[in-house]
This record gives sequence, structure tokens and C-alpha cells, in this order.
Amino acid sequence: MKKTKLGIVGCGFLGTIIVDAWRNGLLDDYDIVGCTSRSWESAESLAKQAGCTACRDIDELLALAPDYVLEAASPSALQAIAEKVLRHGASLVVLSIGAFADADFLAHVTKTARESGTRVHLASGAIGGFDVLRTASLMSSVKSSITTQKGPASLKGTPVFKESLLTDDEATTVFSGSAKEAIALFPTKVNVSVATALATTGAENTRVTIHSVPGFKGDDHRIEVIGDEVHAIVDIYSRTSAIAGWSVVALLRNLVSPIVF
Repeated sequence: MKKTKLGIVGCGFLGTIIVDAWRNGLLDDYDIVGCTSRSWESAESLAKQAGCTACRDIDELLALAPDYVLEAASPSALQAIAEKVLRHGASLVVLSIGAFADADFLAHVTKTARESGTRVHLASGAIGGFDVLRTASLMSSVKSSITTQKGPASLKGTPVFKESLLTDDEATTVFSGSAKEAIALFPTKVNVSVATALATTGAENTRVTIHSVPGFKGDDHRIEVIGDEVHAIVDIYSRTSAIAGWSVVALLRNLVSPIVF
């Protein structure tokens, strides 16, 4: 049986999860043909594990004719490769959903995919329930929100971090605003907010609240959609970011499965 060709952009922690799942027989319908990364050393390392070609850039990867390209890098990396991948005839599997908070980029990618006969598949990452969120939003006019709890150390390197958060005894609200505002402040930390927005009321209308919680490990995301006919709540806790990588494994399995969830 002919296997589906997969290329990987981003050879760090999440990309390694995909390769490990493939090596353990969870992605038997795929052939990993190549990978590329900002770091040549990490690309070489992952390529060795997958028995595939280490590529210097996206052009070398696309020359291997993948059916799907997995982006497991960053919003800026996605913005750099999306059009080229889709125009080449490959579909995209995306983890850095935060890039789509840019309405112009979202519209451009949508147009390109439609013209090229390709598709963009959004991995659920650290959340889930896209089916019920989209269903609820179709039923009636809804309000959507996502409330996230994080440990204070995970906020280091962001504009909201203060050293006092590390010694606080009580939870502190460090952000409250729209998903669009959130991704501008935390470009690599709130992909879940943009994913929620895309599945419901849009980046400008989805409310985001982030709490710094002393001693908290991991992330807890509580999504709420309220309408006249429905009230949906999705609450997911994950101790590490590994769930994002495994969400890609689940998506890839679904793409080739005769039974689609």
C-alpha cells in the first residue's frame, strides 16, 4: 500500500514526539520523507531518528514531494512557509495556530489553499472539543471565553512577568482582553486562545483571561461557549506541552483512517 509522505518543519521537542510515535508504529500509514529546522544540528538529529533527509530549508523539503507538511516551529515560521507549501500542492498540519490571529494572513492562507486545492489542518494542541465548540457556534449567537491558569515561572520572558509573581501567595490575573490582544503579547504561549477564537467567535470577540497561580505546574484551559440554546464547557489540564505533539499524532491518524472522528 502506498504510504502518505510527511515532511516536518521544526525539529525540537514536539517534532520528536511525532517521530517517536512513527517509530513505535502509531503512524504506519506515513513515510517521513524529510525535516528542516532553524538549527541544522536539530534537523540532522531528527532526520537520523526518522531515517529521512535533513533539509536546509523549505525548498529542499518540498523537493521531496510531501503530501503533508507538519509545522511544529513558531508562528513566524508558519507565516514564512505557508503559501509556498500550499502552492506546491502539499497540505499543512499546523501547531502554531497563533499566527492566524493576523486576519490578513488567515484570509491569504484560506485563499491560497482554495486556489491550490490543498487544506490546512489545525491541530488541537493543548485543548480540544473543536467539534462541540463549532457546533454550538452554529446553533445560535454565542459568547466565547478561555480562562488559563499557569505557573508564574512559565510567564518569564513575557511583558506581564514580574519577579513578585514568584513569591505571591495568591493567584494574580496577569491578562484580560481579547484573543487578538493576547497573541500580540504572548506570540508563542496562547495558541489555544486563537484556536478557540477560530472555532467560535473570532479573535476580536473571544475573551481571554490568564492567571498566574503560585506553585502551579503545567497549564489549565477552561473554554466556555454560551448561547441561547447551548452552554458548552471544555476544561483541559496538561502538565507539559507534550499534549500538543500528541494532538498532531491523533490528527495524522484521523487523516488516513477509514473511520473519522
